[in-house]
Amino acid sequence: MLRLIKNMDIRFMAIRKIPIFISSLLIVISLLSFVLKGFNFGIDFSSGYIVQLKFDDQVSIVNIEKNFSEANIDDVTVQLYGSSKDVLIKLKDEEIFKKNNINNFMNNIFSDKSFTISKLEYVGAQVGSELREKGEWAMLIALFSILIYVALRFEVIYGLGAITALVHDVIITLGVFSIFGLTFDLSVLAAVLAVIGYSLNDSIVVFDRIRENNIIMRKLSILDVLDKSINQTLSRTLVTSLTTLFVIISLLIFGGDAVRNFSIAMFIGIIVGTYSSIFVASTSLSYFGIQRPEEN
Repeated sequence: MLRLIKNMDIRFMAIRKIPIFISSLLIVISLLSFVLKGFNFGIDFSSGYIVQLKFDDQVSIVNIEKNFSEANIDDVTVQLYGSSKDVLIKLKDEEIFKKNNINNFMNNIFSDKSFTISKLEYVGAQVGSELREKGEWAMLIALFSILIYVALRFEVIYGLGAITALVHDVIITLGVFSIFGLTFDLSVLAAVLAVIGYSLNDSIVVFDRIRENNIIMRKLSILDVLDKSINQTLSRTLVTSLTTLFVIISLLIFGGDAVRNFSIAMFIGIIVGTYSSIFVASTSLSYFGIQRPEEN
């Protein structure tokens, strides 16, 4: 299988307008969703409660979620916290339970169980807004730092190509969360930053090969050099992505609620990042006007 991939000679540059059109369409749809629909922010970025309960007997997440469902509370995250008797619950702010009667609310929905409240924290809207702002700055600083790093290691044009691919990955990944109303919390922000690093690593490998081939393959045109470089690194890109996806799929299946949003963001990001490393990062160099280095 790997030998077959290594021997491929796909003319990526001949079809480069197709992935550029697809990517542009997905970005436009994502941006429209940001404006028209926004995000379903978790309590990290909005307001709500973090409650840790310690039950006298063992409990299951399914039964806890059922109690909340019967109370018409659907926007809740439940996870075991250390043992099957300790449960961590995250609730968005609701009219039904204000800060002064959250204890009564818990006692009412778990009236059939004996428990104590180990921790109760309230995350206000101002704190959530500050976290959102800091998250936005974290992504901007990461992207700007990458632009400088790639520009210094290669050339400015490579930095622009890397940033194009990374912005593409971030917008589309966040677009999926916006379109489908998936919960956006701190774990998703962490996953997006991880995707930025993952996608950059793939792009750097391809850029290294492009720079090398651009020097030694002077008889080939620039577009042929780009094709050759992508094909030479294709097996590495696909194998790395597949092995990483196996881990992420395992987290999705067995990780539970605690890592579900993180796993979904990573899953989407790796697929989009792999696509951009092959079709966007290198393709953008052809549009930015990559030049052949002068002979010494």
